Amino acid sequence: MKKIFLIFLALITIINACSVYHTLTNVQRLKFKLGSVSDFKIAGVNISNISQLKDINALDILKITNAFASGKFPTNFTLNLLAKNPNDGTGGTTQTTAIIKNLDWRLLIDNNETISGAIQDIQVPGVGQETVIPIQISLDLLQFLNKSYDDLINLALAIGGKNGNSSRLTLKIKPTIETFLGPITYPGEISVIDKEFRSE
Repeated sequence: MKKIFLIFLALITIINACSVYHTLTNVQRLKFKLGSVSDFKIAGVNISNISQLKDINALDILKITNAFASGKFPTNFTLNLLAKNPNDGTGGTTQTTAIIKNLDWRLLIDNNETISGAIQDIQVPGVGQETVIPIQISLDLLQFLNKSYDDLINLALAIGGKNGNSSRLTLKIKPTIETFLGPITYPGEISVIDKEFRSE
């Protein structure tokens, strides 16, 4: 009887070890990439459909220059973080939706540290397709970047203008994933850029 009990205990231990291994593997499958930037505003002026400085009308230029003259360059935009969960049931695994309990983030612009924040309770279905996670960004660019008026305008247009993209941005993230073992936090940050999906 004791021998049967020990065999049973050993089987339970092996099953639990396998479950832990598969859980950790599934957590590490999540990949991230920077997507588009939308609704980019400077001092309340939306430049999302603007290609170059001369296309901004005189009234809006006045709003932006007045803000700059007062020592401020208030900027708001949405940065779309893309998440991919390839745990789609192939390779003998069970299709699983990843639940990101918490996602700490730090934003770098031209490798300059700016603001940080966190978002909670994000579901990434295990279908191998991209899930868009919109992050609302609000900061004063002058507080973090020592640039001239023209340089700041050109930077804003390069990121959030009509032909802009997120290539000058880096998002440092640290996800906490909900699992049957409880929340598991990534051991280090992931540097997310626009060129490729990354998991570390």
